[in-house]
Amino acid sequence: MTAITADLLARYDRPGPRYTSYPTAAEFHADVGAGAYAEHLARAATRVDEPLGLYVHLPFCQNRCHYCGCNVVITKQRGVARDYLTALQGEIRDVAARLGKRRTVRQMHWGGGTPTYLWPEQIRELGAFLHATFEFEPEAELAVEVDPRVTTARHLRALRDVGFNRISLGVQDFTPAVQVAIGRLQGYEETADLVAEARALGFGSINLDLIYGLPHQTAEAFAGTLEQTLVLRPDRVAVYGYAHMPWLKPHQRKIDDEALSDARERLELLAAAGRAFTGDGYVAIGMDHFALPEDELGRARNNGTLWRNFMGYTVRHAPDTVAFGMSAIGDVDGAYIQNEHKLNRYRDAVAAHRLPAARGFLLSADDRIRRHVITALMCNGRLDIPATEAELGIDFEAYFEDAREPLEALEKDGFLTRSADALAVTEFGAPFVRNVAMVFDAYLAKHETGEGQRFSRTV
Repeated sequence: MTAITADLLARYDRPGPRYTSYPTAAEFHADVGAGAYAEHLARAATRVDEPLGLYVHLPFCQNRCHYCGCNVVITKQRGVARDYLTALQGEIRDVAARLGKRRTVRQMHWGGGTPTYLWPEQIRELGAFLHATFEFEPEAELAVEVDPRVTTARHLRALRDVGFNRISLGVQDFTPAVQVAIGRLQGYEETADLVAEARALGFGSINLDLIYGLPHQTAEAFAGTLEQTLVLRPDRVAVYGYAHMPWLKPHQRKIDDEALSDARERLELLAAAGRAFTGDGYVAIGMDHFALPEDELGRARNNGTLWRNFMGYTVRHAPDTVAFGMSAIGDVDGAYIQNEHKLNRYRDAVAAHRLPAARGFLLSADDRIRRHVITALMCNGRLDIPATEAELGIDFEAYFEDAREPLEALEKDGFLTRSADALAVTEFGAPFVRNVAMVFDAYLAKHETGEGQRFSRTV
């Protein structure tokens, strides 16, 4: 196998998107707002038989972790959450009315923030409201993110009572020195207890999130975290690279730059995770996920039905995703729409019965073609060229003439194989799949300016 050399790292360790969407949120602008959203909801409403995806953003946390890259509200004033739930239900009611009879849901995700910042009774209230407003498919994927430090057995029972069948627990790293450095103290036992409780309550899939590249994270200590994670035997594991961007997230300045891993060390940490999980029977999914073969994620990867959206990888793809809550991003009828980032602006818009959309992006025909290619590579590590040409009505070589040289370089470096029938990311190239996808990104060049970068590094 080709070795990861200093030259390869120098050429490929560069800022790049994670491609939870294409085009990325860096292209969103205020010219696409409430008016455009209303038009696209009206068109989406005409496709009555097509299912929906729902995303609900619950932004509250009691404390902010130093590494956090999410749009959160830090407060211990519980009344703020109560007011937010009122506004959230108002937005759901208004948007649902615009969707008319299109109410079938295939996928729902609650993210944050910390969804279990809510009291169990509030979880039941919001869940009941959504179930009264929409009709969920019997096999719908209902997923939620939780923080084991604030999540109780009562929270888990409430989540199960409103239909959640998939749960993701944030871990990051079990090493005490790392936890101190990132401002997140979380014991192994409390995490293990919550996993056991979730399993006993019948959650069909349990995921643990780990992060590599954190301050003071050594190979030896991270190996301990991997061993402890394997003992818990989650159905899925996500191993994300820490995105250190203090110019965008000022609270990340609390993290000592000198304590962070360099590119080679980060790659070694990811490789160690890959060896640990695949060596224990897990299947590698995309660039940073692992799943047991019997888990739906593993099955979807094998049969080519895996999809990627703003929440990450999913097995229940819906043509449109409607998003609720401050800063939430939806994907409706060829438009990306993002709500107001500020809590007060979001609440004021909903109170006035205005759609709280603040910015977005309308996809062109070229955007859709490139999204298809990027999604195939990010999800399945392979692009079927004849099928793509038939579906999109293009000559692949001619359409992507400008991609020929960079693809040749990726093939020469061992990241990719090419034939008339397919592009396929190699096992060696899997950690660099973002770099492969970047070849097809028509917007990337204008962001490659160094200072003030919008994207995390690919390694």
